[in-house]
Amino acid sequence: MFDTTKAFFKVLFFMLGQTKRLRVVKKLDKEGNFAERDRLVNEIVPSWAQYCFKATGATVEVSGLEKIPSDTAVVFIGNHQGIMDIPALFGYLGKPMTFVAKAELGKIPILSDWMKMLQCTFIVRNNPRKSIQAIKDAAEGVRKGYSQVIFPEGTRSKGGPHNEFKPGSFKLAFLSKSPIVPFTIEGTYKIYEENKKVVPGQHVKITVHDPINTEGLSREQQNGIPAMVEKIVCENLA
Repeated sequence: MFDTTKAFFKVLFFMLGQTKRLRVVKKLDKEGNFAERDRLVNEIVPSWAQYCFKATGATVEVSGLEKIPSDTAVVFIGNHQGIMDIPALFGYLGKPMTFVAKAELGKIPILSDWMKMLQCTFIVRNNPRKSIQAIKDAAEGVRKGYSQVIFPEGTRSKGGPHNEFKPGSFKLAFLSKSPIVPFTIEGTYKIYEENKKVVPGQHVKITVHDPINTEGLSREQQNGIPAMVEKIVCENLA
């Protein structure tokens, strides 16, 4: 329990230490200086993400970074094991990104401010109409150059068998006509979920797979993409 409390306060104090920079970012956003806003956000957020791993005593190994397109926004799609998935991706993939988050996170002080500056899209899961609009908004964000992360399982597997990939999650990529970059993440659940407390010294591995083009696909071809990506992402999970 001590490790859990210690890690929590380390991350909390790190975020509180960025309050001044958050005010600067929000001012830039209000002024419409989005380029400078994004530059600062994409400098600060990866630092926070890497600090999360330092605070929990975990390490990250990434393979396949060279497969990520550098000249266009993409939709990262992969499995979801634990709460450390987002810090792992933001801290170690080397490409600015945002993500579709459940609406409840938009109510947490400080965290929600950073998420808004990061251009996150908040989704109300039990409202189909608002969920569809959220996906459309996220797709528009990709067209503007903001890469997105999607977890089509919809919830954390916490080290158990992965959940079925929901086809509706892929609409973001189809609407934006952007490449899908599948990824497999292994080991994040061992940091916290496995024992309901922080366990230092864990190792996380992220594997980036070959991108999949979505532009010009027929409806039939689109229908086959979710199962294809699920197989790529999950077939080698322990």
